[in-house]
Amino acid sequence: MTEAAALAHPNFALSKYWGKRPGGGNLPAVPSLSVTMAGFATRTRVCFDGALAADRVFIGGGPASAEARARVVALLDRVRAAAGRAAFADVTSESDFPMGSGLASSASGFAALALAASRAAGLDWDAARVSDLARRSSASAARSLFGGFVELDAGPADARESDLHPARALAPASQLPLAVLVAVTSEAEKAIGSTEGMKATMERSPYAKAWLEEAPRLHARLREALLAGDFDRVGELAESSALAMHATAIAAGIVYWNAATLEALAAVRALRARGVAAYFTVDAGPHVKVLVRPGDAGPALAALAAAPGVLRVARGRVGPGAHLIAASPPGEARA
Repeated sequence: MTEAAALAHPNFALSKYWGKRPGGGNLPAVPSLSVTMAGFATRTRVCFDGALAADRVFIGGGPASAEARARVVALLDRVRAAAGRAAFADVTSESDFPMGSGLASSASGFAALALAASRAAGLDWDAARVSDLARRSSASAARSLFGGFVELDAGPADARESDLHPARALAPASQLPLAVLVAVTSEAEKAIGSTEGMKATMERSPYAKAWLEEAPRLHARLREALLAGDFDRVGELAESSALAMHATAIAAGIVYWNAATLEALAAVRALRARGVAAYFTVDAGPHVKVLVRPGDAGPALAALAAAPGVLRVARGRVGPGAHLIAASPPGEARA
């Protein structure tokens, strides 16, 4: 019996990844640049046990759904193949924020799972190899292996299934000091998962081709602004990327926003009109992430909390990458 436990934080993209390369391999169609966010976390424990007759997967205190279990088992199978092991695993995973609602629980979840599973299997892989393992289950999870500002390139057109395609750390948190506010607008799971939403967007949106052409240009400009330490330019481009992504998806009938999303966006614009530098981004869900300078976090938080329909506002910061933590004794994490 061997086990390991890991903690990973979610990340949110400043330049958005939306769409996958054709041909399989779970490769992104466009590059992305993200922020790993402390303040939310997923803790995952993996125990390989020769006495088990099948993999056991518990997420959020209960048995995983069939779909979630299948994704976890697929990652475990890759680890078993690499390690030359056959033992089944006991997996328990807990997040301290709503799952499946657009707060990147799959990113932190698969990053933590990839690190815990590879270590429990005795694989001494570096962060890049673990990032590639996580990407095969959730492309955004590749970014949560690293802290600070993280980049994931688009997959090459001639990629092979065996090729490594990890994310990489681009800049530390100190590159652009900022506070991150998350306006939570719903506690429910989103009706359309990201994978399904991407597929439908690429198949049905009349703007899909324009998105695939424009997203890399937005990414390049945002990357340049980040490395120059230009807070306002980063914020402006992050908004442009988010709006372009959602416009493309909405044209395919994929709508993640709710009424409170729009109220939160209006609150951010009102803050700017008052001279507070605040910028929004929205991932595949209804929640609004707001970038502000640390000194502006107080008034920005108050304005977002007052927006109609916003349930609560959480304050985060640019955080570290995934790391190992002490494992619980077998069975304890499911109590």
